[in-house]
Amino acid sequence: MTSRPLNVWIVDDDQSVRWVLEKALQQADMETRSFERAEHLLEAIDDGEPDVLITDVRMPGMSGIALLERLRTTRPGLPIIVITAHSDLDNAVAAYKGGAFEYLPKPFDIDEAVELVHKAARSKGASLNEAAESSRSIASMIGQAPAMQEVFRSIGRLAGSSLTVLITGESGTGKELVAQALHDHSPRAKKTFVALNTSAIASELLESELFGHEKGAFTGADARRVGRFEQADGGTLFLDEIGDMSPALQTRLLRVLAESEFYRVGGQTPVKVDVRVIAATNQDLARAVKEARFREDLFHRLNVIRITTPPLRQRSEDIPLLLKHYLAEAADELGTPAKVIDAGALDALQAFGWPGNVRQLVNATRRLTVTAPGRVITAEDIPGDLGGGESPQRAAKEWTRMLAAWAERQIRNSDGPLIDQAMPEFEKTLIETALSQTNGHRQEAAKLLGWGRNTLTRKMKALHLD
Repeated sequence: MTSRPLNVWIVDDDQSVRWVLEKALQQADMETRSFERAEHLLEAIDDGEPDVLITDVRMPGMSGIALLERLRTTRPGLPIIVITAHSDLDNAVAAYKGGAFEYLPKPFDIDEAVELVHKAARSKGASLNEAAESSRSIASMIGQAPAMQEVFRSIGRLAGSSLTVLITGESGTGKELVAQALHDHSPRAKKTFVALNTSAIASELLESELFGHEKGAFTGADARRVGRFEQADGGTLFLDEIGDMSPALQTRLLRVLAESEFYRVGGQTPVKVDVRVIAATNQDLARAVKEARFREDLFHRLNVIRITTPPLRQRSEDIPLLLKHYLAEAADELGTPAKVIDAGALDALQAFGWPGNVRQLVNATRRLTVTAPGRVITAEDIPGDLGGGESPQRAAKEWTRMLAAWAERQIRNSDGPLIDQAMPEFEKTLIETALSQTNGHRQEAAKLLGWGRNTLTRKMKALHLD
């Protein structure tokens, strides 16, 4: 790198985004140049290219993805950072396939964006990420939450490889969808994707299921059977709940991963295969290794790349999108018009803990499509086991929502410290409620508040509640 300032170009049809990025980059001693349309940048780049390019995805005229495709051939060494408010799996994969250095969903942290520019500039000249074309997509992988965006980015980064991947996460978080997406956006996309839940098959049958068997290998083996590894030859084998596999089968699986060959049950001839293995588990495999329930060498062989699928309670902002999508699917399955959810019902469902994660939400949409009497699903239609009624979670969600709305108004209309405005009102409300519940008995009210009587007296005097 020379001592001259970095030269960063920005393409975005949103003037406010351009302004924010310009100011932040200039404060970091970088030179900037902005364009409203990709076509304008292409005209300017003939006279010299920047050190780093930042581009939006959706713009009038040429899209950011189309711009990536153009520059991949004409400017292959140019690091490109893609930013977009429409952050879904297809955009993430398309960005990486187009040669993007990194994919950054809006709203982004401005300091992170500046650091990413520095990182991209250091990488200039590195080889671009190439990937095979894939015509399939996973429409039901929905998510704007940061944790899901990281999953999308991981899939995008792996789009050109056939590395072994370990997917971890709670049951019902969509681990098989991630595995399918990894296959569909890999060089093996035109080959077979085979999924097997190892915990759903009896241990004595799992060996034959995985590796097949020869005729006469055991009682009932009337013909040769091709196992899942052979079925997935050239493609991808997804092994779900790998943590439940017996020690003997763990040993056989390790050999296949190490040598790409195995013997059918009862067979004498090795079978060679070319299979990408993607494994998944809801268990802590590192702990299982320490407890001698899982082979350490197999764990390291599977754990080349790890992707963690977040539980639904950690991505509650995605619940409205998921509900809309799966309500439409449920209506299509049942041949009825799709139902919509009003604000009260949505509050209840967002406050619910969803122990069964997305799988439970999918089943809930089918249930509500059948049981809700009207076209609009209301709070009264939400059953108690899905957070209906006046549950503590729902009350807490409503309280924090109203507090957030108050805070936003205060920020717009006041210059004072927010906590100094909120705390007196907060304490006043709690004191009045406690006194009301105890019919004015201060000793009992103090106990409810977790204070001593003298503390309550002092607070009431300060708040003019005497």
